[in-house]
Amino acid sequence: MSQPKPEEERKARVVVEHIGGDDTDEEGGDEAGDTGDPATEDLLAAYPDETEDIDLVHARLHTLANLRLPRFGAHLKRLCLRQNFVAEIGDQDIGALVKLEELDLYDNRLKSVGGALDNLKDLKGVPTGLERHTQLHTIYFVQNKITKMSGLQGLGGTLRSLELGGNRIRSIENLEGLGNLEELWLGKNKITKLQGLETLKKLRVLSIQSNRITKLEGLEELTELEELYISHNGLTKIEGLEKNLKLRRDVGGNTIKAVEGISHLKELEEFWASDNQIESMQELERELGGSTNLSTIYLERNPCQRADETGYRRKIMLALPQIQQIDATYTR
Repeated sequence: MSQPKPEEERKARVVVEHIGGDDTDEEGGDEAGDTGDPATEDLLAAYPDETEDIDLVHARLHTLANLRLPRFGAHLKRLCLRQNFVAEIGDQDIGALVKLEELDLYDNRLKSVGGALDNLKDLKGVPTGLERHTQLHTIYFVQNKITKMSGLQGLGGTLRSLELGGNRIRSIENLEGLGNLEELWLGKNKITKLQGLETLKKLRVLSIQSNRITKLEGLEELTELEELYISHNGLTKIEGLEKNLKLRRDVGGNTIKAVEGISHLKELEEFWASDNQIESMQELERELGGSTNLSTIYLERNPCQRADETGYRRKIMLALPQIQQIDATYTR
């Protein structure tokens, strides 16, 4: 590792070559991607206490104890710990960085944050947990091992975007009071039911792709919802959207058998339903003909496309003359 340049921008960047192997997301598979010896030395030994920006990517870190982070407490503003194996953070490491403004823990193995964030009053974009950080607008805590949505109380006044994709969350819960939330990203978790959303009156974007949802429900109160991404789940039917009049939607990769239940979506601009079990295009005009703003439709890799590949695009254009794009190809 090269020596820092004195009195230059006080930044430390330590990048260790990527460790091979798959980091499985299944329970009980915590060690699968854990190849190579863990880093045990103080990777930051050469950097002064006044360092303001530390970037530790692919550094084989399993613990933060050897980094002696508290010595940076009076100056450190940004800490990036992406793609390591850190399972816990606490008030003796992260918690001592009282000037921290940005904390990036993407792709670790976090199971607990304890009281690590209680003293970090200057945080501007912290991932999770954080009743006391009442000025947060965005929480981004992707690709860890979080199993429960919690620690969000008190953020309702300012929180606009919550991103918890790629974790192990099984239930949508503890969102009461987040009345100003506009975006909720929960893709690639283990969620089985749409619930606990009724208080999110201002929600515009709901992304819940690659979960285990089998029924469209629980969206009645989300009248401001504009974008719904629910591809790669277990849906068999489009339903329960009577109150969601502003939707743009992606339901690809399910087992939906018919285009139905969407004729009331007059403001619909895009409809994505590739990789389903839709057999007929006869319902297109009835369900989507009134959506005059509809410009894009995806129905590729459905039985209706495979059964008539030569006439597939022509049938869609006849039923929906307003369409400008079919699958990945423009119509004109």
